[in-house]
Amino acid sequence: MGKASRRLPRWAVLCTIFGTLLLLGSGGTLLASEVLLSRYEGSVKTADLFGDQTGPTPEPKTDIKGPFNILLVGIDPRLDNPNEPPRSDSIIIMHVPDAHDRAYLFSIPRDLLVDIPPFPKADFRGGRDKINAAMAYGSRVPGKEVPDPARGFELLANTISRYTGIKRFDAGAIVNFQGFRKIVDAMGGVTMTLDMDIRSEHLKPDGSGRNGNPNGDGYVGPQKVYKKGTHHLKGWEALDIVRQRKTVGGDYVRQRHQQQFLKAMVNQAFSKDVVTNPIKLDNVLRAAGQSLVFNGRGHSVIDYAITLRNIRSSTITMVKLPGEGVGTGRNYRGEQLVAPSKDFFAAVRNDTVDTFMGSHPELISK
Repeated sequence: MGKASRRLPRWAVLCTIFGTLLLLGSGGTLLASEVLLSRYEGSVKTADLFGDQTGPTPEPKTDIKGPFNILLVGIDPRLDNPNEPPRSDSIIIMHVPDAHDRAYLFSIPRDLLVDIPPFPKADFRGGRDKINAAMAYGSRVPGKEVPDPARGFELLANTISRYTGIKRFDAGAIVNFQGFRKIVDAMGGVTMTLDMDIRSEHLKPDGSGRNGNPNGDGYVGPQKVYKKGTHHLKGWEALDIVRQRKTVGGDYVRQRHQQQFLKAMVNQAFSKDVVTNPIKLDNVLRAAGQSLVFNGRGHSVIDYAITLRNIRSSTITMVKLPGEGVGTGRNYRGEQLVAPSKDFFAAVRNDTVDTFMGSHPELISK
């Protein structure tokens, strides 16, 4: 074990589905257009992400009731090596309380050290590893070279459930980086306020890739620098920012920036520039649909869009779960979450996050 998690991913991707769901429900504008709605829903790929789908998805419904949790996973598909098992580069869980008028977002560190359960579908015996390895192990199909990301998602979801105690995810989605860039560009870019200077490990100022260091110490050459303050980001710039983790604070800071960008996407989705422009709206929705693999466990992506129609960026709370390294230097093995993370997971299970966060304002990420 360990090989799948040692190679550092090149992209940090998520964000597409959440902004898209809200865009679908924005003020009823889109919902009035059955043609556009049908076109979008038809473009969204679906798959059995949880291993419990026994037949065709039921007819669309809008009666989603009670609190629910959606698992969002960003992957880094290698276009030059389609047979390489995908890794879960970014993991975000969205908890929506019973009233469906607000949401909580929290990230699971990609290097979180966990027990990954056995997964016979992939001939995986189980073991202890970083959580981003779970999707890679689960996606292997015995006797075939081409991996199955849906199976990998299933093992990842099972691993997260065992770790957090969240028994069931009501919906899930896989997002890839190609689609992430397309949807941001289709929106005309996204405005985001950076809380610190960010130096790109991967790109030059013109957006081209930096040269790899033959000594294996990273990249060399001039770097793209994003100064603290407000920027209107193109797709490649947004993707570059949310993938940076070699900064002060490491992956925990990257998680914060990913969550901040999610809120920025929501703001852009509700802007008049998008909602009142039918051509741009159509382009955004089709780009998003082509970027997703979705499973709503009996409900369609449209059902969730309608359910989330009253959520705005002001009603989204970003949660920062504290963590620390396990081992140091060459003995570093991964990350572990510390108190009060377990209590937070219990609050998610019991739908008492509002009360819990009121007692733990230090966990609210700005």
